[in-house]
Amino acid sequence: MYKVLGILVIGILILLTGLIFFLNSSMVAQTATPKNSTSVISTLESPVAPFTDFQASFAVFTNGTFRVFSAPMYHNLSQAAYIESSHPNRVQVKKSGTTWNDFFSTLPFELTADCLTTGTKEVFCSGSKGLLQFYINGVKNVNALTQEIKENDKLLVTFGNESDKKINQQIDRVP
Repeated sequence: MYKVLGILVIGILILLTGLIFFLNSSMVAQTATPKNSTSVISTLESPVAPFTDFQASFAVFTNGTFRVFSAPMYHNLSQAAYIESSHPNRVQVKKSGTTWNDFFSTLPFELTADCLTTGTKEVFCSGSKGLLQFYINGVKNVNALTQEIKENDKLLVTFGNESDKKINQQIDRVP
């Protein structure tokens, strides 16, 4: 009787060992990269922007008027970069590589290197009535919209015929 029970236990152990070996080898085969699969390889190698969490500030002036983005239509419009109601001139950046243009394109107005169309459809374009200018951290930057937003950046977007002194005062008002 003990011999039969011993043979049965040994048989069960051999069966369990084989089952464990089979399951482990199946899992390895499933996670291995197929040799001729370009879709798996390209998906794994494609650059994915990592998430981040920092703030930057901006201010928009038109003919000397400071524009505040406190209306709800401007808040929490993107997962990459957005404005919160508690800080309407501060950008919460959550995705690395986000440019100023990426951010502004989520808002219900238009901004290009030459024109600003506000949320109330007022249009301010460089020409005889004024000049649209961009400053990042106090330095004039004609390519500001294509620049990646960096932590603690301060962007000034200004339209008008302001003097350098007036523009410096506007730069100082960027939160």
